[in-house]
Amino acid sequence: MPSTVIENNFRMDRLPHIWCPGCGHGILMRSIAVAIEELGLIKENVCIVSGIGCSSRASGYLNFNTLHTTHGRALPFATGVKFASPNMHVVVITGDGDCSAIGGNHLIHACRRNIDITAIVFNNNIYGMTGGQYSPTTNTNDLSTTSPYGNIDRPFDICELAIGAGATFVARATAYHAKQMIDYIKKGINHKGFSLIEGMSLCPTYYGRKNKKGSAVSLMNLLKENYLDVSIKDKLPKEKLENKSFYGVFKDSIMPEYTEEYEKILNKFK
Repeated sequence: MPSTVIENNFRMDRLPHIWCPGCGHGILMRSIAVAIEELGLIKENVCIVSGIGCSSRASGYLNFNTLHTTHGRALPFATGVKFASPNMHVVVITGDGDCSAIGGNHLIHACRRNIDITAIVFNNNIYGMTGGQYSPTTNTNDLSTTSPYGNIDRPFDICELAIGAGATFVARATAYHAKQMIDYIKKGINHKGFSLIEGMSLCPTYYGRKNKKGSAVSLMNLLKENYLDVSIKDKLPKEKLENKSFYGVFKDSIMPEYTEEYEKILNKFK
């Protein structure tokens, strides 16, 4: 990582971070810092908002305006920030449980409103911070502390959920595909409207250990092997697509942005 990214964008007195060895969250946090640096954004015009969970610790390490809020409520707090300062670049860091379980209602309405917020989901398929419970993205039959005999629920696809709810920019990368993650975050921040970028992470401590997936290196290799670029999806034979997931940009469209539409209403009464 260039030294300027570290010096400009991290609170050095709070490092090293508390994430477990091998956790993918550090890579995803770095992607955010590099994306902001490469965009050349003015630090005072960036606000990072997070909720509660492993992912949400990231706001404490990033040297911008930051807001560490309550569980599942990062998006409504971020909505308030955006309304108060419409020119602010508002970035939400959230986890799979934080945004799709307790915060799921806030997620779908932020998508539907198309408010100009960039939500970055650190998805490690489990509640890592609070004891290894299964989350809405834990795969069927996977083990966790609350599904010791296998999870019987079907998992959410957070990108499909966001598209269905009306988000106008939706993308996914992984901790392995770090360069793509940086690129998608930059596109999401530049996008006028609600953008969601899902970053598939790895949790060797709870998810990997419980499901006998091996070391952090093994989990990283699974990301490498199991995720294909969505742009080649239609070019591959069906057998090559079995048990595969995809990274890439899934939606990029233009719709009226919420704070601008609200401002139009206010202007009628001036």
